[in-house]
Amino acid sequence: MTLNLRTIGIWILRLLAAAIMLQTLYFKFTAHPQSVKLFTELGLEPYGRIGIGIMELIASILILYPKTTGIGAVLGIGLMSGAIFFHLTVLGIVFDGDAILFTYAVIVFACCAALAFIYLKDILKLLPFKLKKE
Repeated sequence: MTLNLRTIGIWILRLLAAAIMLQTLYFKFTAHPQSVKLFTELGLEPYGRIGIGIMELIASILILYPKTTGIGAVLGIGLMSGAIFFHLTVLGIVFDGDAILFTYAVIVFACCAALAFIYLKDILKLLPFKLKKE
């Protein structure tokens, strides 16, 4: 196996997205006060906090496993779309004194979007129907 720039770039995207999502799990699963405050403001405490944490764990594992990277990336896009939406509508970009959570969500979204584009053919194979070529 030879490592080329494409392979290295894909692994950087995978590791960055997964590392950020996995790092935030500690705060979700230990009921860190900032995490509890955030999900309380959204009206999703505690089930939303734990449920989203589980989904982020699943997305991270799928992203890191090369055969399922596309699926994990799509799941990551969905999760981060929700995070970005709530930051822009309910929580604010600056939450609890800093904008780090919003920044993390944007970084993960961008990494997952790039991975989904790279793995688009694999993702489309999972559709239960064929797309017509015009």
